[in-house]
Amino acid sequence: MKLSVAVAGREAMPDAFVVFRGLQESVKKAADLGYDGVELALKRPDEITREELRKLLKDTHMEVSAISSGQVWAARQLCFTEENAEKRKELKQTFCGFIDLAADFSRFVNIGRTRGSIDGRGCAHCEQLFLDMAGELSDYAEQRDVTLILEPVNRYEINFVNNLDEGSVLVKKVNRKNFAMMADVFHMNIEDARIGESLERNGPYVRYVHFADTNRHAPGQGHMNWDEIFTALKKNGYNGWTTVEILPWPDPETAAEQAVTFIRNRYGLYYQ
Repeated sequence: MKLSVAVAGREAMPDAFVVFRGLQESVKKAADLGYDGVELALKRPDEITREELRKLLKDTHMEVSAISSGQVWAARQLCFTEENAEKRKELKQTFCGFIDLAADFSRFVNIGRTRGSIDGRGCAHCEQLFLDMAGELSDYAEQRDVTLILEPVNRYEINFVNNLDEGSVLVKKVNRKNFAMMADVFHMNIEDARIGESLERNGPYVRYVHFADTNRHAPGQGHMNWDEIFTALKKNGYNGWTTVEILPWPDPETAAEQAVTFIRNRYGLYYQ
């Protein structure tokens, strides 16, 4: 497995779940702390140029683990279940830009809260809106060897696809080889009755993992059963990215160091 940390540009929303802000400084800080890569939380594809990113990664010997799209919803209110044709067009253009960027740097584009919610509308109607957009984007991404990863998010943040079982059902309905799932153990702690069992049961669909403790702080700072999580990932033969997506508490540098130290010291065997 490889370990990365979520970062964003300085203009990211105040409530963005990232540790470091300022892409140039963030990548360098993550490298110095011993991370293998960074997950980029972007609002738009042009927040960083390819030339700038390529040089930065080369200088720091880092990789991009994924492009995260949460800010597309938080800052721009664009989502897959949107009905307005112009907004759907804008969302598609944004995601195609992310896919183009991922083709050069990461191979993964996240779909978190950008999937949208139901908001009192019919479940079947909203699901079809999602499936239509997901299918079109998956077909575009397939040409570029990029995988879209759907992230189940807890009920207090959204009311559509809250746990891994629900996510797997939707992945099967999209029915594309390059459409899979991201498991976030923070959300799983709220929604999945047994984290380890759910990871094992849905293992064939999990291509990426988010780490945070039960309080959204760094791993090791809450009461998450990390042994259970790593045992399940090992049983599944998981060998992809695990990304720290936490609150920058008590400050960004301390949080990032707590996370990498806990994971490397306790589960370093999995990262060799």
